[in-house]
Amino acid sequence: MANISDISTVGARAETDILQRLGSAKVGPLPLPLFVAIAAVIFGAAYVQKLPADMIGGFAAIMMFGFLFAEIGAKVPVLRHIGGSAILCLFVSSALVGYQAFYPDLGKIFVKSITGVMKDANFLYLYIACLVTGSMLGMNRRVLIQGFMRMFVPLAVGTLGAVAAGMLAGLVFGYTPAHTFFYIVMPIIAGGIGEGILPLSLAYSDILSTPQAGLIASLIPAALIGNVVAIVSTGVMKRIGEKRPEYTGNGLLVRSGDDNELLKEMAVEKPIELPLMGAGLIMACTMFILGSFLSPFIGIPGPIIMIIGAALLKVSMLIPARMELGAQQMYKFIATNMTYPLLVGLGVLYVPWNDLVAAFTLPYFIICTVTVLAMVSSGWFVGKLLNMYQVEAAVVTACHSGLGGTGDVAILSACNRMELMPFAQISTRIGGAGMVVIAVFLLKFFH
Repeated sequence: MANISDISTVGARAETDILQRLGSAKVGPLPLPLFVAIAAVIFGAAYVQKLPADMIGGFAAIMMFGFLFAEIGAKVPVLRHIGGSAILCLFVSSALVGYQAFYPDLGKIFVKSITGVMKDANFLYLYIACLVTGSMLGMNRRVLIQGFMRMFVPLAVGTLGAVAAGMLAGLVFGYTPAHTFFYIVMPIIAGGIGEGILPLSLAYSDILSTPQAGLIASLIPAALIGNVVAIVSTGVMKRIGEKRPEYTGNGLLVRSGDDNELLKEMAVEKPIELPLMGAGLIMACTMFILGSFLSPFIGIPGPIIMIIGAALLKVSMLIPARMELGAQQMYKFIATNMTYPLLVGLGVLYVPWNDLVAAFTLPYFIICTVTVLAMVSSGWFVGKLLNMYQVEAAVVTACHSGLGGTGDVAILSACNRMELMPFAQISTRIGGAGMVVIAVFLLKFFH
């Protein structure tokens, strides 16, 4: 029979093991005890209304929640295989605001601080500028050219497939083809809320002599649900790529004949050079400013000019290789550390939870789901015919059903393919703008 000293020794060892496990546990990059201490400081400051409503307070809030939700999403069975980290960051944060989960004044302080960094400081576009510029300049030149030349075919076929499938599903549930096309399918593929829903609602309002506010409310739910389905779909694509490596280029879009060498090149981690990262940051900011500056003169949206400009710099080889490396390293730093915090900010400010919940009738949800799945599957099969990696072709096509830059970030983070951001932006913005023009023309013609 064990004596008292043996029992106490076993208890002490068990306690030590628990403490060691707690000490080695992490939330994002932070050890658990340090994360708890940081969270206590941030919540305490918010409680006494001392959390700054600027970049300092905003970054603290979105990084704290982003690290936490991403860690949970990466651990939950099933969910972790379909982009759980991105899904939780985007939708739990939206639900917390929708249900006013925090003490009312506390919640207002957090929202005010997050607004300071997301809207006032325009962090979303800084993030996109760094990703577009860095991934574009860091991409293999031949892959970039071939990718842009080929991606428009699966995008076009995917769009036609989405429209056809969505309208057929609408007929099954008793919706008229016109209603399904203009109020469910078009919002999903219009390129987001700011770039798609708002111009659509304004044009619909002029043509139909209907108040714009009511039209916005009827269009947004389809866009939100479509974005959710696209996120989950690309999470599944990532899982397929893990199970069947022959279907994925691990971020490489086009099969070019020397893929093994290119993948090895992509996998090589070059030493971080901090001054080069500074150069990469100012190049990203400059490319965004260039787009904004030229847009009024040539009538093309600023983000598209930014993408085209970065692509031309890469193709023409005007940027020194070391500067390209700096832009690429800046992109990797931003993508690694700020993706999940950014999704929290997007969920708080750009994903209205109550609208999303209100739209969840089964027929409506099925129509949205069928629309997006038709687009994703079209990208997969057409991509195969064009000698593209099926997973990456499907992911880029899926971005056409995302909520603009917001959706691209969520979709690509769910499948860990942030290097596809330039292609995703083209898919979302050019594809979305084209759909807005077509929808307005058809509504004028048939009205």
